[in-house]
Amino acid sequence: MVMGVMVVGTVGYLMFGLSFTDSVYQTVTTVTTVGFRELHGFTTLEKWFTIFIIVTGVSTVLYTFTLAVQVVVDGELRNFLGRRFMNREISKFEGHTIVCGWGRVGRAVADDLHQAGHLVVVVDVDPERIGTLTYPTIVGDATLDSTLRAAGLERAAALVAALEGDAENLFVTLSARAIRPDLFIVARARQDESVPKLANAGADRVVNPQELGAARMASFVARPNVAEFVDVVMHERSLEFRMQEFEVTDGSPMAGITLRDANLRKETGVLILALRRTDGTFTTNPDPGLVIEPHQVLIAVGTDDDIARLDALMAR
Repeated sequence: MVMGVMVVGTVGYLMFGLSFTDSVYQTVTTVTTVGFRELHGFTTLEKWFTIFIIVTGVSTVLYTFTLAVQVVVDGELRNFLGRRFMNREISKFEGHTIVCGWGRVGRAVADDLHQAGHLVVVVDVDPERIGTLTYPTIVGDATLDSTLRAAGLERAAALVAALEGDAENLFVTLSARAIRPDLFIVARARQDESVPKLANAGADRVVNPQELGAARMASFVARPNVAEFVDVVMHERSLEFRMQEFEVTDGSPMAGITLRDANLRKETGVLILALRRTDGTFTTNPDPGLVIEPHQVLIAVGTDDDIARLDALMAR
């Protein structure tokens, strides 16, 4: 707006016969109200034009100055520049996980994924709630396609819908599935009747935290040692053992051979607990004579060094 007034004033004085430098000078002195005299005696038309420049120019400059002070005082400029920088960084992400909703469930999911080495982008509508996060964040309504795209949905590996309401999670699931048919989606459900709805909407997995929490509490009573061991290995990470999954690729050296021939216990030190077939079924405590096929998933347990050796073997 200020630049527009400057252009109009300069062009106007040029039309009245002033040079370009004199036109710019006269416009600046008029808009800034410094009180310098006119360069020559003004005609009536020039006086009316100057009045117009004074009214529009001064009001525009004051309005702009007020906004500038507000931006600096409120920190909006810092937030704006920070948001622009973060958006540019998120636009470079690939294979990350989008966590929609920064409540208790979303916070726990993001922390666990981060500890497991996954790149996480958090989406929440409340800027104050995620303003101090160290994770990359997007402030916006997760049910909107534009917000999900801003979080890099086209390049993400997975999405977790952990909003407060089942209806919101249903909408997020529908939107994400429409944009990315191949995306892996995990949705939170508060009500049992929402589980099939979310599954029909496109969620690959639907989790009811209350039901899982209740089952976990019951396990501590019925099978305390087993439950505590699994809890320590999977959540607290205070033991040296880790549980990890490995997908067998087409070029893997283990594709087409038996578990006995692979001899993973001797080669890497890991113990194969289960094998997941391409049809989704599990084979627990698999027989050593079982042939390992491409795209099957091995679920192994071992120390960090054991897991690292198996990872290196699978990557050959």
